[in-house]
Amino acid sequence: QVQLVESGGGLVQAGDSLRLSCAASGRTFSTYTMAWFRQAPGKEREFVANINWSGSTTKYADFVEGRFSISRDNAKNTVYLQMNNLKPEDTAVYYCATGRLATTENAYRYWGQGTQVTVST
Repeated sequence: QVQLVESGGGLVQAGDSLRLSCAASGRTFSTYTMAWFRQAPGKEREFVANINWSGSTTKYADFVEGRFSISRDNAKNTVYLQMNNLKPEDTAVYYCATGRLATTENAYRYWGQGTQVTVST
């Protein structure tokens, strides 16, 4: 069993930055692939970014456009999502997940409860 707890969301203005964190339980965190997804109101949940167990491989959704960066600290069992130049369309609940290295939801078995990010104009 893996437990994931996200934090760091909030209300910011367009152009601001936020760093989301996801703390994971489990002694084998360093072997997990980790990912961030998001779900905006009225929309399906979508892939944002993922990172392999060592941090050597990352992948981003096209809409990130170089604004977001995923990273991990295996010593702290934590994965991060640094989000810069936020836009109103980035408003969503952001979820972290662990599973296989893929961009589809069904590849990820464990999910956090989500953290709300709201970007105002």
